[in-house]
Amino acid sequence: MDIALTILLFIAGLVLIIKGGDWFVDAAVWFANLTGIPKFIIGATIVSVATTLPELTVSVTGVIDGELDMAVGNAVGSVTANLGLIMGISLVCIPGIINRKQFWLKATLMAGASLLLWLLCLNGELLLLPSLILFVLFAIYIWDSIRDGKNSLGSEARGDVDKKDLPKNLILFVVGIAAIVFGSNLLINYGSKLALLMGVPAAIVGVTMVAIGTSLPELITTITAIRKKEASMSIGNIVGANVIDLALILPICSAVSGGNLEIAPQSYNLDMPVCFGIAMLAILPPLLTGKTHRWQGVLMLLCYAAYIAVLVTVYGI
Repeated sequence: MDIALTILLFIAGLVLIIKGGDWFVDAAVWFANLTGIPKFIIGATIVSVATTLPELTVSVTGVIDGELDMAVGNAVGSVTANLGLIMGISLVCIPGIINRKQFWLKATLMAGASLLLWLLCLNGELLLLPSLILFVLFAIYIWDSIRDGKNSLGSEARGDVDKKDLPKNLILFVVGIAAIVFGSNLLINYGSKLALLMGVPAAIVGVTMVAIGTSLPELITTITAIRKKEASMSIGNIVGANVIDLALILPICSAVSGGNLEIAPQSYNLDMPVCFGIAMLAILPPLLTGKTHRWQGVLMLLCYAAYIAVLVTVYGI
């Protein structure tokens, strides 16, 4: 009976995420059409902040509960899943043109944050004072996003929207993200319960099941954006969510842990370098060519599959 209830709640979480993703993206696109702000900017700010709530909640809760390996693995693993799995799927389905002026700084901050985090953790711990450098990257990201939003106001053709629909879309936006976050928590809690019952280590659960679980808002937002042919919002959401994961969540976790967050060898020997490598694969082709490519998405998916294979064979899931 306990297993049946766990599976039922797991499915309920999935349903909430899918429906919440529909409402959330519809409302975000409506706001972009109303204001004329480019959908990439909407995705990189409002959508990305909202969809990183599960990662922040799970990692901070993990530190408070003493599950440090799961907390760190979740934050780093979510970025790897966002890029290798979710962005890979997006590029395979809808490669497209990238506005390099909007993309280059945010993409560079994402890759820089992943490299800096790795270097800061090589001694097996993340100290609060050095981690404040990551906060600086986050602040630059927020400043750049606000500046882009102001400069781009009205730069895209406004869609045919009725301002009378504002209350409805505000409700859809809030209810959508609430459904995504609540559904993600159901998936994480009961999915992790099943995994741990099978004897899977917490560090592995963190970078796989929990990381993918907390990335489900990005995945659902991306799938919904693909279905609605909103590629720019999908990529903006992923890049923004990754900057927040890398430059905000782990420094907060370090502060919560008393200024000294212990990092497992698996994290700095495998998880973090893989995260940086996939980040470079994600940003270099569009920076060089001005567009994303289907082959790039395939390669990112293959890299993610290889990473999971190493976890299985070397670290023994």
